[in-house]
Amino acid sequence: MTNRAMTPHRPAVAATQESFWHLVHAEWTKFRSVRGWGIAMLMAIAAISAFVFVATSIGRSCGTPSGSTPSGFTKVIVSACPPPPAGPGGEPVSDAFYFAHQPVTGNGTITVQMTSLTGQVEVSQASNGALQMAPGLQPWSKAGIIIKQSTSQGSAYAAMMITGSNGAAMQWDYVSNTPGLTGRVSATSPRWLRLVRDGSTITGYDSANGTDWTLVGTATLPRLPATVQAGLFAAAPGNPNTGATFTATGVFRHIGLSWSATGWTGTNVGGSGPNGVPLPGRFRQQAGTLSVTGSGDIAPLAGNLTVLSVQRALTGTFIGLIPLIVVGAMFITGEYRRGLIRVSLTASPRRGRLLTAKAVVIGAVSFVTGLIAATVAVAVGTHRLARTGIPVWPVAALAEARLVFGTAALLAIAAVLALAIGTILRRSALAITAATVLIFVPYLLATTQTPQAGPSAWGEWLVRATPAAAFSVQQAVPQFSQVIAIYTPTGGYYPLAPWAGLAVECAWAAAALAVAFLLLRRRDA
Repeated sequence: MTNRAMTPHRPAVAATQESFWHLVHAEWTKFRSVRGWGIAMLMAIAAISAFVFVATSIGRSCGTPSGSTPSGFTKVIVSACPPPPAGPGGEPVSDAFYFAHQPVTGNGTITVQMTSLTGQVEVSQASNGALQMAPGLQPWSKAGIIIKQSTSQGSAYAAMMITGSNGAAMQWDYVSNTPGLTGRVSATSPRWLRLVRDGSTITGYDSANGTDWTLVGTATLPRLPATVQAGLFAAAPGNPNTGATFTATGVFRHIGLSWSATGWTGTNVGGSGPNGVPLPGRFRQQAGTLSVTGSGDIAPLAGNLTVLSVQRALTGTFIGLIPLIVVGAMFITGEYRRGLIRVSLTASPRRGRLLTAKAVVIGAVSFVTGLIAATVAVAVGTHRLARTGIPVWPVAALAEARLVFGTAALLAIAAVLALAIGTILRRSALAITAATVLIFVPYLLATTQTPQAGPSAWGEWLVRATPAAAFSVQQAVPQFSQVIAIYTPTGGYYPLAPWAGLAVECAWAAAALAVAFLLLRRRDA
């Protein structure tokens, strides 16, 4: 009798049980079965949300001496600082300059020849309190022609100007800047400037000879009234690091107005004191020329602590990264430590699918964690920042959504990167250390630079080429080429565009996952 080999019966496995999403469900079950991992997610939410109170505990006050106490100490009455003017878009701006102007109605043109731009720089203070000045120009000292809605601070305007070191430019409504002819102006190399009003549109031109004109820019000022103020101006921003005062003087000839001339009136826009001009300006007519001297600036407020944004409420993100890095690494290293990885690989022989399922679970959980934390932080931070007395930059709804969802994505990708590093190294302590050094340390180094020193080459490299670049997704206040300010990660500024920075972190995570997949396939459990 011949014995026949018998094949044991293997029950059919439901298709849904062999699907990728069944594997994801299994990994989710593993995750929620470890109580410590869930606690770590709550810790991340608490850290990001609670740090709002630290990040927004800031304010300012203004005061003037008002007598002496019996002990001889100066007594100061402190009052709230007057808020800075707001531009047409609601952004806080600096709008303080000297303006030689006259009212004009309807469409028309103003044209001038500018033959000189000089300036004075504050270098010291004498014992009697008098300022000591020396010749000099700040790069964005400016003088030129301007059409402005009114002499009120924050009102709409468009201007053609010559600057200290940036040639000619057209600027309008504080945030917009378009460069024109390059080079310095002088009697032998003058510049011609022209503004043309046509309804709510103002067009700027420049010329080297007064005959051949080049279009520089076109501004649309929708709420411009029929009667506006047109004329000549001068302004010179101070040194943002030292607070030193600058002045600028522009000399003009061949001033042409197509409107009926009514005579020039000189105004220090903003007056003096807080939000006003540091030094009063003046204008003088003589022998066919008109010179205008002024200080202050016409520009958006920018720079660390000069203006705040809701971005500051998300400062705790770097603390929330730590528990997510730990959980992301241990989501795989824990199985290696307990020997459970063999069971997982036996249940799912396609190792790439297992790694992908783990990435989906840890990424999704971290994204939801970040979404909750960022939403709470932004809501609380917005309320608290409004009470600091420091101007807050307005953030549009789409930009605020980018901050919230971008922060959640930043945390999710970091957790996936930690998972990939854990798969590569297979040791919890080693993987957590490596992931922390790669993700957390570059950000910490870049944001602990001395603000007064300005951006360093290595600091900029850290936030361009490492996963720390993803923090650029949280930037809310743009950088302005026409404003000299300290643009560093310390102040919340990053060299990459928001989504570009997040893409750098994605590239790191994708590369680490690719290496992890290759090693997982080739190594024994």
